[in-house]
Amino acid sequence: MKKLSKTLVMGIVILSIAAITQFVWTDIAAACGYNSGQSGGSGYVPQRRDSNGLLARKSAVSQEQARDLVSGYVKKLNPDLEIGKVTDNGGFYEVEVVDAGNEIVQLLGVDKRSGRLILLN
Repeated sequence: MKKLSKTLVMGIVILSIAAITQFVWTDIAAACGYNSGQSGGSGYVPQRRDSNGLLARKSAVSQEQARDLVSGYVKKLNPDLEIGKVTDNGGFYEVEVVDAGNEIVQLLGVDKRSGRLILLN
């Protein structure tokens, strides 16, 4: 009898772990936009893509476009923050995110080729 109950308990534990794992994987996939057909979390991080998904045909991101990308991203997360100075840094633009007192809160980079955001500090 003891062996049967131990086997039953072990089966319940395994099924519970499988159920929890399935729930977590589904939740992670939804957070990344996988279930909606937009992999990579495109609703969260701005991405430059045409209908074919190709970046090679697109021109480089301009300094003004970099400002607009970061501004849209920051306004989604915290409408109280503003965009400060935008600096050309070779392969990417360095964009300052500032608060109401004009203090730098965060430095973000915008890749010139892809338009993706890079956390700098």
